[in-house]
Amino acid sequence: MSAAKKVAEAEELVRQAEKSLKTSLLKWVPDYDSAADEYSKAATAFRIAKNFDKSKVYQLKAIECYKNNKSWFHAAKCYEQIVLLSKDTDKLLEIEEYVNKACSLYQQHGSPEAAASALDKAAKLTEQKHPEMALRFYQHAIEVIMIDDSIRQATEYSSKVSRILVKLRRYDEAAKAILKEMDLYQQTESYGQIGRLVVALVLVQLARGDSVEAEKAFKEWGSCCEPEELSTLQTLLTAFDEEDAEMASRMLATPFIRHMDVEYAILAKNIPLPEGMQLEKKSEDNAGIATNEDEDEGIC
Repeated sequence: MSAAKKVAEAEELVRQAEKSLKTSLLKWVPDYDSAADEYSKAATAFRIAKNFDKSKVYQLKAIECYKNNKSWFHAAKCYEQIVLLSKDTDKLLEIEEYVNKACSLYQQHGSPEAAASALDKAAKLTEQKHPEMALRFYQHAIEVIMIDDSIRQATEYSSKVSRILVKLRRYDEAAKAILKEMDLYQQTESYGQIGRLVVALVLVQLARGDSVEAEKAFKEWGSCCEPEELSTLQTLLTAFDEEDAEMASRMLATPFIRHMDVEYAILAKNIPLPEGMQLEKKSEDNAGIATNEDEDEGIC
């Protein structure tokens, strides 16, 4: 169907909606339910016709009608449609306002899962260009879903929080987020997942430049690790303890670590290596320079 036909369809739906809202001697109350549905359909038709401004206008009109009818769930759905319009028009910064309104209405309706899902979808739309915003959405989603004690869903959002914090290089917060994630997995007895997170936590602590905390994390949680995780971490921490940059570099480049979630794999590449070997080599070079200078002086 052509855009012109879709616009004509939308305009007819708008006329029907306005008619539904009119009152008369025999009709004392506006028919908000019918008007809301017609405005929502009109908004969809305008979106198909690529008239995004009008689509937003009539989604907002539909929302008002749904609210007047106390149809909180349907009003929230319309806010989610406006979120998609913000994506279509590349106005991603507007998403936060509308997804928060959708979330609030879903909660008012008693649907925390729908509220968290709306935040999850919005986070996926914004994560690439606005990771800070996506982070807030995932953090909010955890708060919402935990009201319903949905531990498994909370762990999924928690994982995304940890990884975004690592991506943003907010390592202090990332370490705390990983510990919270591990606590959630403990509640579901998912010890294999905890072992993987022990590796992530050690990497984050090393990225912070705190090998002592890395060692502490390993000692506290190492019992949850698989043999490959255990041996990799033991060798890695020994390399940092002995300031063996070459060994540390080899451990950080193992296939096991390279195949972790992409944020942790990238983190491993950027961890500052211990400087012991480099300093030793530098000292030897300086000593060599000094010896050469002494020999030169002797010749003179």
